[in-house]
Amino acid sequence: MRVFKFGGASVKDADAVRNVVRVLQEVGYEDTLVVISAMGKTTNAMEKVVESYFKDKSSITGALQEVIDYHAGILSNLFENPKHPIYDRVKLLFEEVKGFLTWNKSPKYAFVYDQVVGYGELLSTTIISSYLNEIGLSNTWLDVRTLIKTDTNYRDAQINWERTQAEVTAHVDMSKLNITQGFLGSDDNNFTTTLGREGSDYSAAILAYCLNAESVTIWKDVPGVLNADPRNFKETLLLEQISYREAIELAFYGASVIHPKTLQPLQRKEIPLHVKSFLNPKDMGTTVGKGVGIVPKTPCFIVKKNQVLLKLSSLDFSFIVEDNISEIFKLFHDHRLKVDLIQNSAISFSVCLDNKFNGLQPMLDVLKRKFKVVCHEDVSLYTIRHFDDTAVKSLQNGKSVLVEQRGKETVQLVVK
Repeated sequence: MRVFKFGGASVKDADAVRNVVRVLQEVGYEDTLVVISAMGKTTNAMEKVVESYFKDKSSITGALQEVIDYHAGILSNLFENPKHPIYDRVKLLFEEVKGFLTWNKSPKYAFVYDQVVGYGELLSTTIISSYLNEIGLSNTWLDVRTLIKTDTNYRDAQINWERTQAEVTAHVDMSKLNITQGFLGSDDNNFTTTLGREGSDYSAAILAYCLNAESVTIWKDVPGVLNADPRNFKETLLLEQISYREAIELAFYGASVIHPKTLQPLQRKEIPLHVKSFLNPKDMGTTVGKGVGIVPKTPCFIVKKNQVLLKLSSLDFSFIVEDNISEIFKLFHDHRLKVDLIQNSAISFSVCLDNKFNGLQPMLDVLKRKFKVVCHEDVSLYTIRHFDDTAVKSLQNGKSVLVEQRGKETVQLVVK
């Protein structure tokens, strides 16, 4: 069995859905499990519904209506018959969202987030599965929440691999075309959990691992894995082949094409990962697999924006030693701040952090009791794998470099 993953951009409107059909027809869809994200920017729109729930309940109806109208436009373009059963199925999903927001008693943002935002994937797959059946591509719709079982760490759930393997083995017919959701799982109480933003790639890898799939293909709006994000760099080059190790390094540093967790289960069973264009499905794309390095060998640029640089020093000029560092890292963990770069000397400690869970301010209040703290917000962290002098100078030019760190293969710059 093969596993395909289509992201939000590939199903953003009715024409995009028809293009997914074209891709399946060109490359084949027998014995295939298709993992699909929420349509377009639906996840962002559902996040606004969650924000309305916590900040201004009077705005929930308007925020949710935007999502309803968006999907209604896609439905009317794909299904000419207004009495087609799909309309009732989609209406029921929105009624479930409204029902949850009415009866929910939990004050926990992360829990509410997962229960609401997860409907984006349920909507997209319900619509696309029905459309495929309508045009003659018979398929089975699967609720991935019955397959991927997790803990209760909402918004960043960890996989229960043993239970997930058992559920996948029991419920996936590998001889059919199957349609399911990315990003989602469920806990022991069958509440929806999510695997982190961009977690649909990870979903595909989890399912491929459990199915012993022959390959995973991620369909993107780019020709494959590039040596830089074309949204941030003018000149880019297609990487034709990447080893698992190299791809994991790129993902760790923040390469946006591949989710950081995606490669680990694939590597364990040596399942190749293809990254290809849904606009040109017959093109070569990029293959990630067993091997050495990258082809062609070239500097690879990665940028993570909206980061935070903290510079800590002791108030009494004493050394920052293991006890201090252990305490600091516990604070990072407790406030859900991801560490992207570390640099320290005898009396100072610099760290670049990702503040995606907004834990920075309460943590700063604690740190300032024991350390002198300098905080630079809204900085960018640039990473160059396989750097050369020309590549480094191209990033330094015209920028204020706050921290520079070099290793044998990698250089990192924090710039303002």
